Amino acid sequence: MMKKIFTNLKGDVFGGITAGIVALPLALAFGVSSGMGPSAGLYGAIFISFFAALFGGTNTQISGPTAPMTAVSMVVIAGIVAVNDGSLEKAMPAILLVFILAGLMQIGLGLMGIGRYIRYIPYPVVSGFMTAIGIIILVTQILPSIGYYPKEDINFVEGFKPEAEEIILGDILREETGEGILVLEDFQETIVRANEVTDEVILKEAKTLANKEASGVIGAIKVLPRALQHIDWLELILALSTIIIIYGFKKITSSIPSALVALLIVSGVAYGVGLDYRPIEQIPGGFPLPNLKIFTQFQLSSITPYIFTALTLALLGAIDSLLTSVVADNMTKTKHRPNKELIGQGIGNSIAAVFGGIPGAGATIRTVVNINAGGKTKLSGMIAGILLLIILLALGPIASQIPAAVLAGILITVGIGVMDYKGLKAIPFMPKDAKLGPFKFSSEVIIMLVVMILSSVWNLVYAVGVGLIIASLMFMKKMGDLTAERSDVKTLKREKGWADEANFPENLKEEVFIKHLKGPLFFGSTSEFQNLANQIPRTARTVIIRMGQMQYLDQSGLYTLEDVLLDLKKSNINVLLVDVLKQPRYMMERVNIIPNLIPEEHIFKNFAQCLGWVKQNVKDTIQII
Repeated sequence: MMKKIFTNLKGDVFGGITAGIVALPLALAFGVSSGMGPSAGLYGAIFISFFAALFGGTNTQISGPTAPMTAVSMVVIAGIVAVNDGSLEKAMPAILLVFILAGLMQIGLGLMGIGRYIRYIPYPVVSGFMTAIGIIILVTQILPSIGYYPKEDINFVEGFKPEAEEIILGDILREETGEGILVLEDFQETIVRANEVTDEVILKEAKTLANKEASGVIGAIKVLPRALQHIDWLELILALSTIIIIYGFKKITSSIPSALVALLIVSGVAYGVGLDYRPIEQIPGGFPLPNLKIFTQFQLSSITPYIFTALTLALLGAIDSLLTSVVADNMTKTKHRPNKELIGQGIGNSIAAVFGGIPGAGATIRTVVNINAGGKTKLSGMIAGILLLIILLALGPIASQIPAAVLAGILITVGIGVMDYKGLKAIPFMPKDAKLGPFKFSSEVIIMLVVMILSSVWNLVYAVGVGLIIASLMFMKKMGDLTAERSDVKTLKREKGWADEANFPENLKEEVFIKHLKGPLFFGSTSEFQNLANQIPRTARTVIIRMGQMQYLDQSGLYTLEDVLLDLKKSNINVLLVDVLKQPRYMMERVNIIPNLIPEEHIFKNFAQCLGWVKQNVKDTIQII
């Protein structure tokens, strides 16, 4: 294995270094956006890149924090911080524990072989989600790009002090209840504790509430009018300069990452001239150390509300990574190993979380850069992680002088770039295949818009779930309608027979009814089939059910078939089955439809055998009458 890794040393070194340089500004920006600070983004990029490459199943993949993973992480972090008195430090063990859990779930998905099924997630769900990610990043970065931070707006914070006092009093009462000292006759202890609450404590709680009020897309839009009255023009100029350089430099050359150029130029000018800008949070120097509080302060109750969110992070990371793996396969003409890739991503995310990093996934742009620069083996991804570690150790204090507005500008371009314009452009041209009253619409467009809107203004996790449910229901409705349409119910005289039915005796066409089953008989297509017994002509005494094109029979279809056969038996109608495939036959044998309702002598391998039985056993009753 090690020999294979070093077969392309020069190309992998160049690829890894180039990808690491591209990853640097994005890692810092995603760390700030997540709410954990730039160092968390850098730690995530270092450990995920190295270990996902080492243990993963895509040789050229470069992993690290990505826009979708950061957007979901932001929700997790904000939620846990809010229930920990607004203290990131206090909430950190629980946050990182959720991230570790997500990584372990990814490993589990890989071990269970789920990787090959990720491709079945409908495109409209992915499209709506990616566009929502872009909207979230774009809208939430407007405030820092104009230098407005809600918790620092004293007049805005003042409005939350009454609510802050209510929350603090509620906490006191809950504490007393837990200690068994809260009684109605005597509130002396409550009064004593309330008097110990200082203005600083109330102000801190009010700032947390103000920050929560302004979080997310809806929150940012709510406070935007106020923010526009408090624009910090220097911060806005720095952000706009960053955006202009990023887009402008791309037109000059794409061989050098424009985000890095913008970061160096704008930060260098701002620092060199001595501008009074707002820098990012301090990046700790030295090698990252594991956060042992994750284990020493472990409480199951702190993560149980976030288990579903952790699963969403795991699935999102899996989708993000495997989509990038497909891109890498197309460029390198290789074949990735999806389940091994999930295990590698899970290991990378778990280790990154132990060291305080945000979760990530395979990053398409960084992977493409790596391949174009010559990267071919796992070594390229490992080198990218090592380079970022060297930058952290050598340039940590210098990186701490980067203006916050510069990273906001970088994130705005990321938000614009991550939207699925291909899906958005296709909206007017998608076929209107669904109907609600007099209105026709495209089911796929509806799914995409529902996921996009709900993800943007409500909850990323639930929105994807709602989108998958709607997509599944609409798919089942389409398949049911299609199956019912193809499996038409007509007498032999009215229905266009199959080729081998051309020689069917003319005198028996009133006595024999042929039913063609085309496609699966499942819970979405049973309603039409249920009417079969009522639609058979009164003259028919024999029903032939041709099953050669019915590949699948689920439990709902099985019991519907059983009910129809029982009705036919009560009406003294013989039922003949032709070309019963393996899975449907197995299902019918499980509930004894075969041989109790349909004896073996009434099951034929082909229509020719069935026709022979009909000629010998079915009489022309109409002629007799």
